[in-house]
Amino acid sequence: MNDATTPTLIETGPATESFRDDVLHGLRQAQKTLPSKYLYDRRGSLLFDQICELDEYYPTRTELAITQKHAAEIAAMLGPNCLLIEYGSGSSLKTRLLLDHLEDAAGYVPVDISREHLLAAAKSLSKSYPDLEIIPVCADFTGPFEIPDPRRPAARRVIYFPGSTIGNFTRRQAAELLANMAETAAPAAAVSNQCDSLATRSGGVLIGVDLKKDATTLERAYNDSPGVTAAFNLNVLHRINRQLDADFAIDAFEHEARYEPRLGRMEMHLVSRKDQSVEIGGEMIQFERGETIHTENSHKYSLDDFREMASKAGLKVEKIWLDDQKLFSVQYLSRAC
Repeated sequence: MNDATTPTLIETGPATESFRDDVLHGLRQAQKTLPSKYLYDRRGSLLFDQICELDEYYPTRTELAITQKHAAEIAAMLGPNCLLIEYGSGSSLKTRLLLDHLEDAAGYVPVDISREHLLAAAKSLSKSYPDLEIIPVCADFTGPFEIPDPRRPAARRVIYFPGSTIGNFTRRQAAELLANMAETAAPAAAVSNQCDSLATRSGGVLIGVDLKKDATTLERAYNDSPGVTAAFNLNVLHRINRQLDADFAIDAFEHEARYEPRLGRMEMHLVSRKDQSVEIGGEMIQFERGETIHTENSHKYSLDDFREMASKAGLKVEKIWLDDQKLFSVQYLSRAC
């Protein structure tokens, strides 16, 4: 039985040196950027949880409703005795629905870059599922890291990637991540080109994918009236100040989210309100009034677009679950033969 209060943490999270290098590299570019993964420190993760509860933010409640409605069918697709590996686990709300329906799960591996948030979620789940082995891994899932084996051998591995996080990556990056997921989920037999006729036996990917829709709905979701998304976006500057000895004046920047129809994505930016200089660990970065830091993308897909991208990554779409308005999709992908 797993200890309900102290899940064993495997930690391979990024060092401060890596954080500093990424920040300075991004801010030296003509279009200043910051990797979106750094939005998710403890405070950022808590703010994102609040975003997910907002009326304007449709993705979370829509995906949750899809999962609630089809949880039994989804769990059957994953099959008995699977190891569920969740990338970017966050608060694990939707995960509980799956765990309630999975047949004799071999274990659960939540993977998240925010150590404190990850541990809090893992401890909470351990109390709710005392007989389930939970192995939290603090890591950046976009880079190499080891998936731990549970004490009881699993019949298959399933990567769970909810929340439309796949949209935060460029199309090329998303395809690469899907290909890595396919390799991670596949057992040795599948890697050696032995594809089982039952897709669930060779592992798979269960993923949330946000769909293309009108710009008004999208812009409302990323410019909420209470200003929680603005606080979430600006929080990365607080983090840089705290961890990298920087002197960002937070009120000298403002949040902006806009839809880019040509690229099919929402973009989040931090806009400089004035000409200013910021020192980060001894290096000066100049900002002109109106200049932006591009902090996050959220690509939207058609079902055909995503199917084509998954196919190029070596994955086959086996099943799609949709809400009535077709705002969002939950999809199960298997390794293509």
